[in-house]
Amino acid sequence: MDKTVIQSKWNVLSPVLDERTRRLWAATEAEALGRGGITLVAEATGLSRMTIRAGIKEAHPAESNGAAKPMTAGRLRAEGGGRKSLETSDSTLAKDLEFLVDPVTRGNPMSPLRWTSKSTGHLAEALRQRGHQVSWKTVARMLAARGYSLQANRKTKEDEIHQDRDRQFAHINEQARAFQKDGQPVISVDTKKKELIGEYKNGGQEWQPKGHPEHVSDHDFPDPEVPKAVPYGIYDIAANQGWVTVGTDHDTPEFAVNAIRTWWQQMGHPMYPNATRLMVTADCGGSNGYRARAWKLNLQALADETGLVISICHFPPGTSKWNQIEHRMFCHITQNWRGRPLVSLEVVISLIGAVTTRKGLKIRAALDPAKYDLGKKVSDKDLAEVRIEQSEFQGAWNYSILPKAK
Repeated sequence: MDKTVIQSKWNVLSPVLDERTRRLWAATEAEALGRGGITLVAEATGLSRMTIRAGIKEAHPAESNGAAKPMTAGRLRAEGGGRKSLETSDSTLAKDLEFLVDPVTRGNPMSPLRWTSKSTGHLAEALRQRGHQVSWKTVARMLAARGYSLQANRKTKEDEIHQDRDRQFAHINEQARAFQKDGQPVISVDTKKKELIGEYKNGGQEWQPKGHPEHVSDHDFPDPEVPKAVPYGIYDIAANQGWVTVGTDHDTPEFAVNAIRTWWQQMGHPMYPNATRLMVTADCGGSNGYRARAWKLNLQALADETGLVISICHFPPGTSKWNQIEHRMFCHITQNWRGRPLVSLEVVISLIGAVTTRKGLKIRAALDPAKYDLGKKVSDKDLAEVRIEQSEFQGAWNYSILPKAK
């Protein structure tokens, strides 16, 4: 039998044989050939002579004087066979890896990776510096086996929790229910993130012809000359309707109150023609913060114009995510313009106005091109003119602006 015949058999059988049966088949062929059989089979199959000899020993375990252990059915390797893992041969490897990635050691100045990104590459390098011969792939495998995975940051930690936080949530809920029961409007207000106007990348994806993505500028560095959209939203909680005033200047208390004024004129008053009171829920900071004097002064002007008693309830510090406008309106706006460059203010307004949801959310939007100066001072005298009535509970967060008698 020549090498070509062996090679032909090998080409047919090897794809359907496992490691063990390939070795045993080669061994039987070599034995059948007699002298020089091992060399011939090795050349025909590409297996090493050592592998074929191992197969012969496995085929005749009784003749190997215990050098070859009989294999049990279903096993490809003898018990204990194969290359030993690094964790077995390097007794301190696992301990050193745990030390590097243990969250407790993040604040330990003695940790080698205290100020370094904990990528698998950096971990492997740190282990090699400790004398371990390890690759980043081995590090990744060991971490996965120990329950580690790649994790992004998650926004869950808040600043120091105010002692009246939960009571304030309950107060806001009680006030909103009372207003709605009387048919009075309750709105949630806030400023959405400012957006660059132009051919800039916008997060997310949308369907496009394959291989033809929307091309945008390769940078979006802050530039005073680049126009920005400043969306201030008003969300009517009971009606599930919203209004967004898109400003082009600064986010000031005057701008915020003017947005509420426009909502009242365009949507609020037509929907609540008999309203005598208006409840507003807002964050603690920003243009509608409870410390902003200009916010209260401009609300006084709005109360005087409309004749409404405007009751304000601020969410406690660090709880802006509970403001309903965030998860009932702003999230849908962001979803609607994902993957689309906001090339103009008209595009911004159109995309906001096109937002719809299965629960019937409708939003209207309009441009406010006015200029709003920063840093306007409100004197003690001007503030004293505001007809403010503070609540018995947390009066700094809960207060009403009463219209002045005409």
